[in-house]
Amino acid sequence: MLAASLSDAVAQDIEPRSFSNAPVGVNFLIGGYAYTRGGLAFDSATQITNPQLTTRSAVAGYARVLDLWGMSGKFDAIIPYTWLSGTADFGGAQVERVVDGLMDPRFRLSVNFYGAPALRLPHFRHYQQDLIVGASLQVSVPVGQYDETRIVNLGTNRWFFKPELGISKALGPWTLEGAVAATVYTDNKDFYNGHTRSQKPIYSTQAHLIYGFDSGVWASLDATYFAGGRTTLDGVRGDDLQKNWRLGATLALPVDIHNSIKFFASSGVSARTGNNYDLIGVAWQYRWGGGL
Repeated sequence: MLAASLSDAVAQDIEPRSFSNAPVGVNFLIGGYAYTRGGLAFDSATQITNPQLTTRSAVAGYARVLDLWGMSGKFDAIIPYTWLSGTADFGGAQVERVVDGLMDPRFRLSVNFYGAPALRLPHFRHYQQDLIVGASLQVSVPVGQYDETRIVNLGTNRWFFKPELGISKALGPWTLEGAVAATVYTDNKDFYNGHTRSQKPIYSTQAHLIYGFDSGVWASLDATYFAGGRTTLDGVRGDDLQKNWRLGATLALPVDIHNSIKFFASSGVSARTGNNYDLIGVAWQYRWGGGL
């Protein structure tokens, strides 16, 4: 979740084990930090070129495992706070932007339709994953920092809705995962001094190869591809169709029954629009409830 540094970056999220099963009633409290560096794509009509931005993001998150009519599910909420700085070329001159504040929070409800029944801890101890099929819906609420007189902002001044369908297949200590999603945006009707910015949906897919060690440590190699997202500014179509690849890796280390630490990194491999950045981060997770 920390990978989303600006408005279009949400499609670049890489999240392994998002459809894994867990005991009903378990809660997760998450705190993390991520650093990104690189360029973000802008509408061609804004005359922004050569953006070079860095972000430092702190995030607080909460999740709870649910029993949804006998199927395991999960609700999660993410609230990021970001410090952004950098430069870009605008109208033939270099301009600078330094800002910090809340980004748009996100809320998601997930459910596993097949292969991951809702189980309390005593029964979950005997559960062995085979094939899991699940789906989720994530919503972004536009309450983050936003200044209509600036092109670069932390908030987006628009909603997005992201339905996703995922599968997870266990093969001994290995797990193969895949997911497809579509991110649908509402219009930003107050973009840069009252203009209207619209965006077509971004379609994305991600894949993960995960290895679980007997000690509880797990590691994954991750990849995502996303396309679409062409924008219009006051009805003028931009030359910003996205066709981008990212690769990443994740390492999770258990500390004890309640605590774990996760390290993650990703980088752009190719980007049609120049929407490309490097990411590195760490997250701490505390879990409780559900009989732990």
